[in-house]
Amino acid sequence: MKRIVAMGGGPAGLYCAILFKKALPAARVEVYERNQSDDTFGWGVVFSDKTMGNFAAADEPSHARIVENFYHWDDIDVHFKGRSIRTSGHGFAGIARKKLLNILQERAAELGVIQRFQVELDDDAQFDGADLVVVAEGVNSKTRARHQDVFKPDIDVRKCRFIWLGTRQKFDAFTFAFEKTEHGWFQIHAYQFSSDLSTVIVETREQTWQAHGLDQADTQQSIDFCERLFARYLGGEKLISNARHLRGSAWLNFNRIVCERWYAGNRVLIGDAAHTAHFSIGSGTKLAMEDAISLVHHLARATDVPAGLASYQSERSIEALKLQAAARNRMEWFENVARYQDLDPLQFTYSLLSGSQRIGHANLKVRDARFIAEVEADLARRNRVDESRPPMFLPFSLRGMRLDNRVVVSPMAQYRAVDGVPGDWHLVHYGSRAVGGAGLLFTEMTCTSADARISPGCTGIWNEEQMRAWQRIVDFVHAESAARFCLQIGHAGRKGSTQLGWQQADHPLPAGNWPLCAPSALPYLPGISQTPKVMDDTDMQRITADFAGAARRGHEAGFDMLELHMAHGYLLASFLSPLTNHRTDEFGGSVQNRVRFPLQVLAAVRAAWPAHKPLSVRLSACDWAPQGLSEADLLAIARALTDAGADILGISTGQTVPTQRPVYGRMYQTPFSDLVRNTLQVPTIAVGNIYEADHVNSIIAAGRADLCALARPHLANPSWSLQQAAQQGYARQAWPLPYLSAKSQAERNAERAATAVGPV
Repeated sequence: MKRIVAMGGGPAGLYCAILFKKALPAARVEVYERNQSDDTFGWGVVFSDKTMGNFAAADEPSHARIVENFYHWDDIDVHFKGRSIRTSGHGFAGIARKKLLNILQERAAELGVIQRFQVELDDDAQFDGADLVVVAEGVNSKTRARHQDVFKPDIDVRKCRFIWLGTRQKFDAFTFAFEKTEHGWFQIHAYQFSSDLSTVIVETREQTWQAHGLDQADTQQSIDFCERLFARYLGGEKLISNARHLRGSAWLNFNRIVCERWYAGNRVLIGDAAHTAHFSIGSGTKLAMEDAISLVHHLARATDVPAGLASYQSERSIEALKLQAAARNRMEWFENVARYQDLDPLQFTYSLLSGSQRIGHANLKVRDARFIAEVEADLARRNRVDESRPPMFLPFSLRGMRLDNRVVVSPMAQYRAVDGVPGDWHLVHYGSRAVGGAGLLFTEMTCTSADARISPGCTGIWNEEQMRAWQRIVDFVHAESAARFCLQIGHAGRKGSTQLGWQQADHPLPAGNWPLCAPSALPYLPGISQTPKVMDDTDMQRITADFAGAARRGHEAGFDMLELHMAHGYLLASFLSPLTNHRTDEFGGSVQNRVRFPLQVLAAVRAAWPAHKPLSVRLSACDWAPQGLSEADLLAIARALTDAGADILGISTGQTVPTQRPVYGRMYQTPFSDLVRNTLQVPTIAVGNIYEADHVNSIIAAGRADLCALARPHLANPSWSLQQAAQQGYARQAWPLPYLSAKSQAERNAERAATAVGPV
């Protein structure tokens, strides 16, 4: 490449130009910026210690100058409901955005990068002679807007307003402060970035902002309001704005942006032009500059620019999505502060620090062991146990059932039953996991009638033979372990009469299919699946009676708990989702109508199930598809179910329609559990890609769920909970007597591993 142009003179464009000039000294590298060289919007920029290591490897001279101008801190202060809590070990550094730009401008000039300012970037043809055009125009990129049909940006305007200010107050820690007004919560994100200046970002929900009349206020009036509200943290100093460039209000909405495509021809997006990350995670500039590192790596030696750009997007889009997922979780936490207002300040602080789901219990313990010790002691006190322990090993009670810990073995379909009867496979499967240390064990979805099955291999409990077979397994679990056993019952609806899970999943049987029924005549796989019969009153009465009968047999078999399956697109879930319920009678339309039949089933089951035993409902909180369940729908359904007798809700998502597009990641369904639990103040079970003890500890300690259900870890290792107890030094976890020698060895091995230095 002979000529490279960067459109935009912010950190992304300048850093990209520096690295290209280093890699291709003979190339003409140019930067064009529409503003003046000394214009800057915003105050400080934050980098983690890890990020600085990447910068050192990419360009040591600019890295050294940035370090010289850093203000570094390790502490975070959280001020909430009159209490201040400090945690340490976080390792961040701030620098003035203007100073960062000056450093990068000077470094670019040293290398021979051509820089032009006050140049409008409105003409696609103005850089036609370049081999590569790097679009680093930021969140309001005009190039992206002009070619949105190619880049396909998804722009989500978020729920909060924020104003970016500065102050001469010196904060000796990264500071979060929360103040409640008569109209809602305001919070500040504040940090020092130079010897005499700090950033203060004030944030609040849109409705709260409007209720205070800030939508009608000018910049100075807004500043005066913020100064009064947060005076106790400002030490008498004023708040300052540099938002002279803005037309209208200085308050902004954060736009979450992700582009489907990052390049078109020889033009490529980097930084906020391609993706944004909420300021609460402090990574927008980091992402942009690391984009630049990756882009240069993929293109500096490429002979084919389009291939290099494709390779760049392939690598960076994954990293951006990971960080955006964490930023989304953190952003939504700050958007919903009112959800956590009933937490005590200690748990509130823990919830904030772990809100991105990238930082967990173990990491926080490494950063600040004193803080985690305080958290664990507080959890022990609130759970009435006599000593601190990892949160996953706290007891939990529902009605007359007490669990030794918070670990749940998820329902896992085995497809090994014959005529619905569980056999020796099921005895070994459930028995081995029961003695593996989990507090609660679930059956697979056990069907209420022969035509309610997903497949011919599904278990049932519609007759005496099946009930007695289950009783054999329950008796073993109770005799040989402290685990409690939950029977999950359900009806497959339109997803029934299909092949075994390891065959062609969700496809009809090659022969011997049975009739299906559903709320509406919608096949699961159009053109492939059987079209179900639309249920009438007779069908509803029969199926309700089947559920009640299954509950009675479950009690007779000795199960400790019962769960109704209302998730994953099965029959009851199909009534709840507008995607699968197209009825026009009293069972369709509004969410109140759609929940009517599931409530009818719940009432019948609650009446058949003993009052001293708990009843759970599993829900799909989100369909991951347009026009699916809304957040308001979910909360209305969850409230109706708990009011009708559900003691705890298992919060899953999806599998409603085959066109779903889930946003996967570790603990990716936990935010939905958090939403339900902390909005409605009802117990929940978190599920979905929870696979480490650290995940469980973090979820429980933060109050995002009361129990955590794990599937695949228990498939791979039935004794997962026992091993996690040994590794965390929790000696009070009960082991089966024949396994006690393994307990002592596991504890010794864990102790040696924790104290070993270098290879053992």
